[in-house]
Amino acid sequence: FDKSICIGCKACIAACPYDAIFINPDDKSAEKCNFCAHRLDVGLEPACVVVCPTQALLVGDMNDPLSAVSQIIHQDAVAVRRPEKETRPKVFYKGADQATLDPLGARRPDGGLFMWSEQGDMDHQVHSGHPGPWNSSAAAVVSYDVPHRAPWDWRVSAYTFTKSVAAGAYLVPLLLGALGFLPLTSALWGTQAPLIAMAALVVTGAFLVWDLEHPERFWMVLFKPQWRSWLVRGGFIITGYGGVLAAHLGASMIGRADLTPLLGWVGGPLAAMTAVYTAYLFAQSRARDLWQSPLLPAHLLVQALLAGSAILVVALAMSGMASTAGEAATTGAVGVIPGALVACFRLAIASHILLVLGEATMGHPTAHAALAAREMVRGAYGHFFWVGLAAALLGLIAVGWSPVIAGTAALVGLALYEHAFVQAGQAVPLA
Repeated sequence: FDKSICIGCKACIAACPYDAIFINPDDKSAEKCNFCAHRLDVGLEPACVVVCPTQALLVGDMNDPLSAVSQIIHQDAVAVRRPEKETRPKVFYKGADQATLDPLGARRPDGGLFMWSEQGDMDHQVHSGHPGPWNSSAAAVVSYDVPHRAPWDWRVSAYTFTKSVAAGAYLVPLLLGALGFLPLTSALWGTQAPLIAMAALVVTGAFLVWDLEHPERFWMVLFKPQWRSWLVRGGFIITGYGGVLAAHLGASMIGRADLTPLLGWVGGPLAAMTAVYTAYLFAQSRARDLWQSPLLPAHLLVQALLAGSAILVVALAMSGMASTAGEAATTGAVGVIPGALVACFRLAIASHILLVLGEATMGHPTAHAALAAREMVRGAYGHFFWVGLAAALLGLIAVGWSPVIAGTAALVGLALYEHAFVQAGQAVPLA
């Protein structure tokens, strides 16, 4: 780890399926065991191997058939942790019980009362062991645990929500205009939608920087990029999208509204990419099985359309902006809202509800994903999930008689669901 350029984004912690990386509380940078690389460079063994009095720890060249390590691996029964993650781990365990290798192989004691340890309160804590009934015939129970903390807190949940608003507020009127339901000469397209999108994008950037352990180094994402990281790719996508929004607002302010449809051809794909790139960032977090769904990009796009249509419904109803002549409309508490926007809102929120119910009711392919879904629906984050779902249903029902209530309920419901989804994905122990 090069601590001089670590920004403390904690993406590496979310990606490691072995819970081996942590943030050093002194310098706020990521660390892990480096296998005593400085000793290996001069032909010495790691310190833990040298100090072990019984050779319980061995290190060697697996490609050398004469080495003790190679002979043990090829002749004796050995095991590795989390082989399904396909990281090809090079740490092998001989004679280890599966309950000690599988973080869900032993049951968590009732009340979190461990036989050989006590844990103090910690924000965002993740307890070891399976919280449900016996998970193996061995009936093992965790007797000792050390504090573990999930890497991403409520700020990442909030960032996913504000990013949905930022992407959807621009994408919704663009799609309605492209389909002929909304003139691209309207004030909604010219100033209001890009202004809302820009404000939400600024808040999104603030949450991203705030979550860093080294916020003063945020610029390194753009100027020292590691292109395989979707955090870097997302940073450039957001930056490009922000530039298009600024150009759109500038063109409207100087009376060149004729340029805004052209900007939409660039801004539309960038808005969609802004909405969905987090799915690929979560997919790189190999440790979190709940986030590995192939439907997540589509769901994030639906969430952006929901957030965008909801915020515009609320803004139009509160500002009293009239719909275009001859267009079907729904009357709100104040003003008139284009019927096409209301239809988009209904379609988006119905699709979101169906996807959420599918996530909650369908089986999951791995024990880690199933436990994360259990935590989201019936565990520590169940109240966020069910209140969020109820708020979404209220938004779907109330749009006919109170667009302000409907849009606000939909936004609150979406924020609560995203918080439950992000946090429940990190609630499963990895060690």
